[in-house]
Amino acid sequence: MKKVLVCKESLPAETRVALIPDDIKKLTGMGFEFTVVSGAGLKSGFEDADYEQAGAKIVKTEKDGLSDAEIVVRILKPDSADGMNPDTVHISFLDPFNEKDLLNGFAKNNIQAVSLEMIPRTTLAQKMDVQSSQTSLAGYVAVLNAAAHMPKILPMMVTPAGTINPARVFVIGVGVAGLQAIATAKRLGARVDAFDTRPVVEEQVKSLGANFVKIDLGEMGQTAQGYAKELTPEQIAKQQEAQAKVCEKANIVITTAKVFGRKAPVLIKKDVIERMQPGSIIVDMAVSTGGNVEGSDPTKEVVTDNGVIIMPGDELQRQVPWDASKMLSGNISAFLTHFYNKESKEFEVNLSDEIMKGCLLTQGGAIIHERFKEG
Repeated sequence: MKKVLVCKESLPAETRVALIPDDIKKLTGMGFEFTVVSGAGLKSGFEDADYEQAGAKIVKTEKDGLSDAEIVVRILKPDSADGMNPDTVHISFLDPFNEKDLLNGFAKNNIQAVSLEMIPRTTLAQKMDVQSSQTSLAGYVAVLNAAAHMPKILPMMVTPAGTINPARVFVIGVGVAGLQAIATAKRLGARVDAFDTRPVVEEQVKSLGANFVKIDLGEMGQTAQGYAKELTPEQIAKQQEAQAKVCEKANIVITTAKVFGRKAPVLIKKDVIERMQPGSIIVDMAVSTGGNVEGSDPTKEVVTDNGVIIMPGDELQRQVPWDASKMLSGNISAFLTHFYNKESKEFEVNLSDEIMKGCLLTQGGAIIHERFKEG
């Protein structure tokens, strides 16, 4: 198993490509064979000729490439599992908690479906961690977007005409996206506060020069995947009350709180927004999973009656597709390399490996992952 098809993303808003020419050249040298759908990399800055020079074959449509493909690689989940040969390995984001029909379709068609977001967040799998690579870029873009909309500058500036105080940025949720948002805001000269339900991240926040806002929520922690555990209603209410005081003074608030596989918790309600300064910016990076901010909209900016701008922060890495594709391609390349047997020159689906066991959802005509089996 070594013939790989790289698909062109069908969603107009998607700007990234799953594999870039440089990585295809390296993988081809190992023994993989690549077919790329024409135009797959154009939005990321990679032309068909770049892929051909890397050793890939170009086909006009995805259908043209599926007949020979043993491994299918794309970014977003497909509309269906139709058209792929039995036993094909399909690799992409799959949103498995919300796509049971799609998983059943993979199983019915005897496709081996790998969910990129289910790759375990372990030291060994760090190079394959698509969530970290992409949300890191999103955190960076969130700060730039907010800064571009704000009616004041971020750094302190001393001029003959007077002193401009630094902008205040409040980051809620100190995962990978939050840490990058903190680092970016600090580099731009802002005063940064941050909060997370996991006290263990306080040291990381302080190492970046930001202030960690302490809120006593009782017993907290994180999941085996490294995500914050879901809060109780009482803990959420306590968090909202304490955060409100910081939001009132902030020029930019960035929320990143997602609970994997569940609706995002609402952390900033309308009564808090009404107390914020006119011209303040909120970037809701959890807007696609229900939103951390009451009144946020995944499709557009919302301007409140008191002049606060609520910006959607969904898939912000698409705004920097060259680097987003490079990082995503590196993740997928690491996955392909890890399971490539150099002696047989074949990609092997090895379920004795904890990484494969964690992310392979369907095989042999059935859903095999314990978290998604019926009953």
